[in-house]
Amino acid sequence: MTGMNLTFDTEAMLGGLRRWVECESPTFDTPAINAMMDLAAADLEAAGATVKRFPGPKGLGDCVRGDFPHPRRGEPGILMMSHLDTVHPVGTLKALPFRREGARCYGPGILDMKGGAYAGLQAIVALAQAGIATPLPVSVLYTSDEEIGSPGTRDLILEEAGRHRYVLVPEPGRPGNGVVTGRYAIARFNLLAEGRPSHAGATLKDGRSAINLMARQLLAIEAMTDSDCTFSVGVIEGGRWVNCVPTTCRAEALSMAKRQADLDRGVERMLALTAENADGTRFTVTRGVTRPVWEPDAETMRLYGVAREIARELGFDLDHASAGGGSDANFTGASGIASLDGLGLLGAGYHTLEEHIEIDSLAQRARLMAGLLSRLDG
Repeated sequence: MTGMNLTFDTEAMLGGLRRWVECESPTFDTPAINAMMDLAAADLEAAGATVKRFPGPKGLGDCVRGDFPHPRRGEPGILMMSHLDTVHPVGTLKALPFRREGARCYGPGILDMKGGAYAGLQAIVALAQAGIATPLPVSVLYTSDEEIGSPGTRDLILEEAGRHRYVLVPEPGRPGNGVVTGRYAIARFNLLAEGRPSHAGATLKDGRSAINLMARQLLAIEAMTDSDCTFSVGVIEGGRWVNCVPTTCRAEALSMAKRQADLDRGVERMLALTAENADGTRFTVTRGVTRPVWEPDAETMRLYGVAREIARELGFDLDHASAGGGSDANFTGASGIASLDGLGLLGAGYHTLEEHIEIDSLAQRARLMAGLLSRLDG
């Protein structure tokens, strides 16, 4: 018997997943993240894992690792890696409640990526309940800041992944029932516009608006987008009193490219925007978190080949491709560790109020991950 022959109770899985989804956990809300880590740690312990908790850096939540019993525990094995932070603020459940509608189930973070993380844990649980031993020891790592580029957990991710032979990442599956074997390079930037204050009513002409400067630079930045490298501004904040010409305006920008060389050129273009103007205003660009390009190597493709064969035995075709949108597999794949991403659930609308999963993918993807866990060896 292998993991592919397991039976999964979809209704029971939805019930368990509901607990995770309704424990809202936006990245910047440390108490909310840590409540989610409490819940995940309890589920890991209930599944038989030995749990270790890693305190998060200031302003970020904790991380949790679970190590499952195995005769070769401590040797290089399989790390199943997921993030439990979401982009949805606490209270999103009012606008996006956990609900089932036909073949879909909705909720904040259900697709990206609590559904995949939960299905991966259930794959491990099902193997243990069926008495199926995995050839390699299995560990699970839950992290807290992937949605902001993993600035506080990158070192932990690489340290933990470096102890293993394979990394499995249940981020959302590709449309058409595929997985991800590579990721584009991504860079983040912090933008600061500095103006000159004045009273907006009495001495408007004496001032120089930082918001005005940022707005003009925003348009210039997004106009730099081409087929090789994209640029976008997603966060902006400036001014405090409407009767004051604003002195500062801050923003965050994102650049993405399929090739590292294209991203490197994009970084150069962004940093070159730093300037001090003759009227005393300034615009400053500083580089933030960067995810390296992950291009599939022979080991990753061999790992995909195993997954594809398992999928065929389960009755479906499993395609693959590199994908935009970063994940923590950027780090592990780029460092040469055999990694397979996009093993999570199918659905659409993540990062929106239409986020949902295809319910049938819960059991299908759990069975696929169980098959990998039961077949991968050294």
